[in-house]
Amino acid sequence: MLVSAPALSRHPPIEAPFVRIPRLTILLTLLAVAAAPGCAARSGQGSDSAPRAPGVIRVPADAPTIAAALERSAPHDMVLLSPGTYRETVRVRTAHVTLRGVDRNRVVIDGEGRRGNGVVVTAPGVSVENLTVRSHLQNGVLVTGLKNEGEGIGRGSDGYHRLDPAANPPLDGFRVRYVTAADNGLYGIYAFNARRGTIEHSYASGSADSGIYVGQCKPCGILVRGNTAERNAVGYENTNASGPLWIVGNRFTGNRVGMTVGSDYLEALTPQTGATIAGNLVAGNTAADTPEQADGGYGIGIGIAGGRDNAVLHNRITGHPRAGLILSSAEDLPPVGNRVTGNAFDDNALDAAYLASPHAPGIRNCFTGPLGPTLPAGLLSSMACAAVTPAPVPGPGTRLDLPEAPVGLPFLDVPLPPDQPQLPRAATAPAAATSPTPTPVDPASVRLPEPTLLNAHSRDRR
Repeated sequence: MLVSAPALSRHPPIEAPFVRIPRLTILLTLLAVAAAPGCAARSGQGSDSAPRAPGVIRVPADAPTIAAALERSAPHDMVLLSPGTYRETVRVRTAHVTLRGVDRNRVVIDGEGRRGNGVVVTAPGVSVENLTVRSHLQNGVLVTGLKNEGEGIGRGSDGYHRLDPAANPPLDGFRVRYVTAADNGLYGIYAFNARRGTIEHSYASGSADSGIYVGQCKPCGILVRGNTAERNAVGYENTNASGPLWIVGNRFTGNRVGMTVGSDYLEALTPQTGATIAGNLVAGNTAADTPEQADGGYGIGIGIAGGRDNAVLHNRITGHPRAGLILSSAEDLPPVGNRVTGNAFDDNALDAAYLASPHAPGIRNCFTGPLGPTLPAGLLSSMACAAVTPAPVPGPGTRLDLPEAPVGLPFLDVPLPPDQPQLPRAATAPAAATSPTPTPVDPASVRLPEPTLLNAHSRDRR
């Protein structure tokens, strides 16, 4: 989607030029930050570097900065952050380290509208938990297997070169939980070229692109559950990320668009396939106090473009002036084998719209009810799951009315979220081993969410 340069009103000037370009051709140039202190001896090791048990490195008690603590860390250590504001970009390059705040709401990694990224993870098995990342020009938390001279950079394509998974194998194993990501210029929590991980119990708002993003993994083996994303351009975004992938029990409300899933030639691993989207609340994605950079799809609940074999079931999708769900082509990539069943639609201009293009007509897509107004009319009978036709089916060739998008806010000006729940026993619980693969989710076990799902975490409290 085309976006413009973010306005930075009422904030200090940035230290380097920053121009927003189309999301799918983003070049994330890591901005310069203060050099980390030199390597210190690992805590608990003697001069002979004898093996030692995993330890806890406290900041600032044991190390003055997060960077200094990570320089001292060894696999399976925990870097534990005391309350405070940390003005540094954090790069985690040691495998199986846990980076944890003792207080989610008072441990703040603050980009000050100047630095590019909050936390960049380029090592496997890392956990980032119980802290806040805010006011970065690019990403709050970036997890990626793509590296550039030792620095983590996530990008899809520069328009000429796509990600080469053989040259840059995906990061294997990660966890992001109980993280608050607010007012970041691209993504709040961004897992790119990474697999076998979990994003859970986190909150994202004020993202000028999307609050939570999973991209370019096949198979992904990623679970996104129990998160809240609101006041973003898009709540959740998924491009060329294929199953097994579970987006379950999340609250995507009060954004410009609730969530998108799709295929894109500008990124590697096309086409997208096999996501399970179940038990989510996708409601009222019409908020005006959202970033102004990406308004092309304002008023949509769920959009699937060129995706294949995705299961959309038991979601509550309400309050969208354009459409609750749109199923469409992406260039010449048709929607194939998507199954939309058992969802609750209400108060949408259209509950569902099937817009596959004539040159990329979809096939084997199906719907079950109940459904209210659809495009084309009678969609429930013409594309019923009980009688799927193998013949390619184009959409009606009708453009949807697009409600006028509100002007919106510069991302740095989106109001900060309310305090969020803590990781239990954050100050004392030992680091948990990162599971290689999340436990698979049985779609049959996922129930339709209540309209109040996770409302205690929301700014709207409703």
